[in-house]
Amino acid sequence: MKNFDGRILFLDRADINTDEIIPARYLTEIAKEALRPHLLEDLSLEGFEPARDTAGKAVVVARQNFGCGSSREHAPWALEVNGINLVIAESFARIFRQNMFNCGMIAVALPAAAIAEIFARFAGRDTVLKTDLAGSRFALTAGEDRLSVPFSLSGFERALVEAGGWVEYADARY
Repeated sequence: MKNFDGRILFLDRADINTDEIIPARYLTEIAKEALRPHLLEDLSLEGFEPARDTAGKAVVVARQNFGCGSSREHAPWALEVNGINLVIAESFARIFRQNMFNCGMIAVALPAAAIAEIFARFAGRDTVLKTDLAGSRFALTAGEDRLSVPFSLSGFERALVEAGGWVEYADARY
């Protein structure tokens, strides 16, 4: 099972699409490692510098409709190869979200109020998130500020995560 703990990359924007996660010009790559330096390089967000801002981050928190656009597994791969195995947003494009789970990663939708509170309290701060998968809770910490946030996964999503992804899940069962 992958690691779902670490420092948060706050992307305060809605509709971050798969072309912004990994530009289409890199879709000819078949090795995940080749995607590493190109994560979010076309993302338009004031003050955002991909290489600087993604370094050392393990979790993304964003607004609604994350992963919209073209359906491609390269978008979760680009996150994964950069050590980001968890994305939290208000909502996700259906195919992107399923691709995350198929890769043994987690995409959690939280209510708009919870996302707003997370941004208000923690954006712009060095924030660490710990995932309690068994208890279905996130613990966010920045200095003395702490927040516990419940989340839910379906039984099948949890099984995919615990197996390490769809291929590993299928290998163990079929």
